[in-house]
Amino acid sequence: MAQLMVDYITSLDGYGSAEGWPGLWGMGSPEYFAFLEEEGRQGHALLMGATTYRLFARFAESGEEATAELAARRKYVFSHALDAPLGLGDSTLVRDDAVEFVRDLKRGDRPLRTLGSPSLVRSLLEAGLVDRYRVVVFPVVNGATGPDRIYVGWPDVAFSDVTTRTFDGRLQLFEGTPAVLDGPPGAGA
Repeated sequence: MAQLMVDYITSLDGYGSAEGWPGLWGMGSPEYFAFLEEEGRQGHALLMGATTYRLFARFAESGEEATAELAARRKYVFSHALDAPLGLGDSTLVRDDAVEFVRDLKRGDRPLRTLGSPSLVRSLLEAGLVDRYRVVVFPVVNGATGPDRIYVGWPDVAFSDVTTRTFDGRLQLFEGTPAVLDGPPGAGA
């Protein structure tokens, strides 16, 4: 059975990007880029929503170097607003229910990853389809320029089997197995 990993980058205050700031908040670094390159060699397929897809399509149109690998990777884009055919490489537009579609994909053996897409991730998490959750936290606060907090509307989640790693002495990776909670621990006791 395929595993589904949620992959995020975030500021300390939970934003996935900030208006006027460069990608990765201008803090990409050699060790982190080497990690991304190694991760890119994995044979996973990407799951994303329309907003994330549009963002990466714009990066590709502008000639961003990092989008070549993304364009070549198998992508499933969940949207009722986009029209086929999608122009970013190996992309399939999915209008079906995301939870049921991903449940079917997980019956295969190809690993799956999300890319951004907080609403999609929230629905997959609530359905119990997320096997691992990984976030890289960048040492910046975007209270004034962050457009959307990632975790708004999410359920409470606890993590087990946690691992951490620091890149270049400043970027912090956190990875764990998520479990959606019905309420705060001990609340029912």
